[in-house]
Amino acid sequence: QVQLVESGGGLVQPGGSMRLSCAASSANVMGWYRQAPGKERELVASISTGGTTRYADYVKGRFTISRGNARVYLQMNSLNPDDTAVYYCNAVYTGGRNVWGQGTQVTVSS
Repeated sequence: QVQLVESGGGLVQPGGSMRLSCAASSANVMGWYRQAPGKERELVASISTGGTTRYADYVKGRFTISRGNARVYLQMNSLNPDDTAVYYCNAVYTGGRNVWGQGTQVTVSS
């Protein structure tokens, strides 16, 4: 019933910024994952209904996750080439049900 669709993504130069958004109904936890070619999907950031946030260590101080108006956002600053990946919106509902977006490509390159 719930559909997650990411918006944003594209090409950005190193040191630049980009904001991703995802429209979805509220869930226990909403977050962002990313997957680079040949690598496993990994958690970037998450936020609970209570506003508790978690970040991968490599994005702390650079990325900010937020939620509101039935959306979850990921503000990405100081991007570097290692951030290049497909970014996926994710929602976890009561009982552990996971819903995913289709993914959006973020490429950091000069």
